[in-house]
Amino acid sequence: MGLVGVQENGNGEVGLSIGTKNKYRRMDSEVTEDFDDGSHHHHQEKRSSSTRKYVLACAIFASLNSVLLGYDVGVMSGAIIFIHEDLKITEVQEEVLIGCLSILSLFGSLAGGRTSDIIGRKWTMALAAIIFQTGAATMTLAPSFEVLILGRFLAGIGIGFGVMIAPIYIAEISPSVARGSLTSFPEIFINLGILLGYVSNFAFSGLPEHINWRVMLGVGILPSFFIGAALFIIPESPRWLVMKNRVEEARAVLLKTIDNEAEVEERLAEILLAAGTGSTEKYEEKAVWRELLSPSPSLRRMLITGVGIQCFQQITGIDATVYYSPEIFQEAGIQDKSKLLAATVAVGVSKTAFILVAIFLVDRLGRKPLLYVSTIGMTICLFSIGVTLTFIGQGQVGIAMAILFVCSNVAFFSVGIGPVCWVLTSEIFPLRLRAQASALGAVGNRVCSGLVAMSFLSISRAISVGGTFFVFSVISALSVLFVYTLVPETKGKSLEQIELLFKDEHQWNGSEVELGDVAHLVQKQ
Repeated sequence: MGLVGVQENGNGEVGLSIGTKNKYRRMDSEVTEDFDDGSHHHHQEKRSSSTRKYVLACAIFASLNSVLLGYDVGVMSGAIIFIHEDLKITEVQEEVLIGCLSILSLFGSLAGGRTSDIIGRKWTMALAAIIFQTGAATMTLAPSFEVLILGRFLAGIGIGFGVMIAPIYIAEISPSVARGSLTSFPEIFINLGILLGYVSNFAFSGLPEHINWRVMLGVGILPSFFIGAALFIIPESPRWLVMKNRVEEARAVLLKTIDNEAEVEERLAEILLAAGTGSTEKYEEKAVWRELLSPSPSLRRMLITGVGIQCFQQITGIDATVYYSPEIFQEAGIQDKSKLLAATVAVGVSKTAFILVAIFLVDRLGRKPLLYVSTIGMTICLFSIGVTLTFIGQGQVGIAMAILFVCSNVAFFSVGIGPVCWVLTSEIFPLRLRAQASALGAVGNRVCSGLVAMSFLSISRAISVGGTFFVFSVISALSVLFVYTLVPETKGKSLEQIELLFKDEHQWNGSEVELGDVAHLVQKQ
């Protein structure tokens, strides 16, 4: 079927391509079609395929750090059962051990923004892997709760570096038309890590209790070796290279990631302008952090959207659902440890499988439609978990409904707010502020994650597990309102165009005409 495609060029103009075999092209003022079927066409097709593969490889390698975070989250949900028995820790120590990773990772995220501006995006990812690996090894060999916390501290710092830098790096090397899908990759790998953590729990739970949790945690060191190998393959971010006045190197990277040479020059000019190096005039700018603390109206709108969506991602209780899924299923009536861990594997499979839906749709439907489906679906599922645990109680029906609604909740999370939150945060901020503003969003995310993880058991004892999920459902309903009022659509726009979008309050409130609307109108013509 030949459909009409719509794509913006760097100047905000719209070009059309007709037929499935034609590539989207950026045009100055007129619609053109390429009917050349000679060697030039073949060469362009070959280059396009090579470029796509190269960008895909970069996104995959940059996302490997996210496996570390996901694995830690998944494995700790089961390992804590055996740590509790082996080291004889209290319930409060259990909460601290689980929740402190998120709180500690905020220090890594805060430092990560500035570090990535100094040493580059690529080597910040390397630093993240080294610090995490040290922490994981310390936890594996820990003879006491105190040493376990020390390892957790190092792992948290490493994760903080990793989670804030990967989406930025991917957003900065990706072409606009695929940026949403590619920037979602870290979330895929987080989910893959969670699933691997759950499987590890199930696989090693049969070992003696003083060994099994150590093996579970030790396996988390392995992805770091792949990250080390990846550093010899992926390039530095072209936008960071421009910030360091290494323009020719930036052009070389863009030529590898964009298949149209004219578009490379156009994109390079936009980056130079955004970085403030495209003019001979030098403007004195406030220090980045001073600018973030006393923002202009447009930057304030960016911060509200970016930090707000990061906080809502966590305060709706996803980490409580993932970390404490054994406790939730225990409340529903499952008592056998191996059955508890098997049920958590089902949660991991649901969370990982549905992230693929988001990857395919985020650049087709856009960010906001996925956020609506996600937040509304989560609200219903969280309320249903509360009803199940409070009114239905233990028994086969209660167990089945608890598993169904927990799996559905993580599925809705993965379809929208899970990956889209990171996509938005990595693409809405101006180049000169992007790393540190994104770090601020990651800090909000980690603080909320830590608060939820460190308080879930205590709040559950006070108002019951079911009551806690009623609270989460109310917060999730508020996230729907937040998306409606304060998140604009960024699909199909270059990073530099998105920056202009926030300078117009009318468009920020989501009332701009979307590219998808234009495509729909064109198809009706």
